[in-house]
Amino acid sequence: MALSPSERRLQKELMALIREPPEGVQVDEDLVGQNLTQWIVHMEGAKGTLYEGERFQLQFKFSSKYPFDSPEVTFIGGNIPIHPHVYSNGHICLSILTDDWSPALSVQSVCLSIVSMLSSCKEKKRPPDNSFYVKTCNKNPKKTKWWYHDDSV
Repeated sequence: MALSPSERRLQKELMALIREPPEGVQVDEDLVGQNLTQWIVHMEGAKGTLYEGERFQLQFKFSSKYPFDSPEVTFIGGNIPIHPHVYSNGHICLSILTDDWSPALSVQSVCLSIVSMLSSCKEKKRPPDNSFYVKTCNKNPKKTKWWYHDDSV
């Protein structure tokens, strides 16, 4: 069976991420298997940052419209980073995951943006509206109307 354009793109990105992952990033090849629409990516906090040595898991979900539609990306597992742009349910407030997404971006560029976001953090704390957001949000963070107002982190 022929792969769709979305699946071909995902396969190409998966191979690139396996061959040349950004530092501290590794895709779980076994969990991707034949299902190209959901990936688990392991990420380690960069040296010299507040998250040095910490390990995190990201879940990427892709629609059939990828790369024209951004992936749904959340932190999962028992160690969700305490960060002003990461909610305790794993949702990430990052503009390239919604409004600023472009088909020119890739899983690798998303991973680099998240590593950069974590690396530039000056204080481990949750977003001010964490409790309210977690109680009232949609399960899919892409359905949230994010308000990008803080570049000071």
